[in-house]
Amino acid sequence: MSTKLSQLKEFTTIVADTGDITAIKDYLPEDATTNPSLMLKAAQIPEYAPFIDQAIAWAKEQSGDKAQQIIDANDKLAVIVGSEILKYVPGRISTEVDARLSYDKEATIEKARRLIKLYEDAGIPKDRVLIKAASTWEGIKAAEELEKEGINCNLTLLFSFAQAQACAEAGVFLISPFVGRILDWYKKSTGEEYTAETDPGVVSVTEIYNYLKQHGYKTIVMGASFRNIGEIEQLAGCDRLTISPNLLEELKKDEGKLERKLIPTSDVSPAGEPVTEQSFRWALNEDAMATEKLAEGIRNFAVDQRKLESLIEAKL
Repeated sequence: MSTKLSQLKEFTTIVADTGDITAIKDYLPEDATTNPSLMLKAAQIPEYAPFIDQAIAWAKEQSGDKAQQIIDANDKLAVIVGSEILKYVPGRISTEVDARLSYDKEATIEKARRLIKLYEDAGIPKDRVLIKAASTWEGIKAAEELEKEGINCNLTLLFSFAQAQACAEAGVFLISPFVGRILDWYKKSTGEEYTAETDPGVVSVTEIYNYLKQHGYKTIVMGASFRNIGEIEQLAGCDRLTISPNLLEELKKDEGKLERKLIPTSDVSPAGEPVTEQSFRWALNEDAMATEKLAEGIRNFAVDQRKLESLIEAKL
């Protein structure tokens, strides 16, 4: 009997949710994705020390200003790690823009172009990179412009249907609706326990997936932020799933039968009225979970971004 991981790979693209190259070598995913929290963890792995030194040396060549060196070294480190990961995955690496730019459309666009330029300078074509940004209105509008320039984007910290709909209408390449963080909020808010079938995060991603397929949107749906393999099993068939190494290991050891749950419809129909900025902001305001988890996610990524910068600054 094949493992659940091998069965899952038959109808879902597996993405490694880690910056740990050793884990990526072990599980052979199609793509990989990083974020400031994962980059901070990776930066503390001894094997990554040469990457940090390389990024700092490069930054010192670019500017004599220490504040600018920190920014340059951080960007360069993300690209060095991403380039290294791409040696072991055949697909793409997702690299995130600074979370502190989440409400600044123009700054997000500028940072994305800079990261792509650094990748291209390193010999990595832009079709192997996804730029990650938070699914704020400004992030979505930035991604809409970047997609027109041929820079594909991964919109993350996505917790609501309104965010997904706006991303699809903007022509975003890929969205990362979060499963586990939605479950966390509901468990804390209601005090209830949920089965894999009733898991609010699973229900949310299923609704998003079915809507996008029903209306013929090309945006890829990639479930993210899993708490257990039951969530993953309920989303088997989703376009992509980004999974942490510990859950990949559970799937690899489980030889039970895996049933495909999500299947795209062949009956495509026109979508309704498009999302406006006003309707987007109101829908988000009405969804306490999405509002709180989006803000919390941005804050936490910003905290880890600052920690990473402090680590770099101490070495300058």
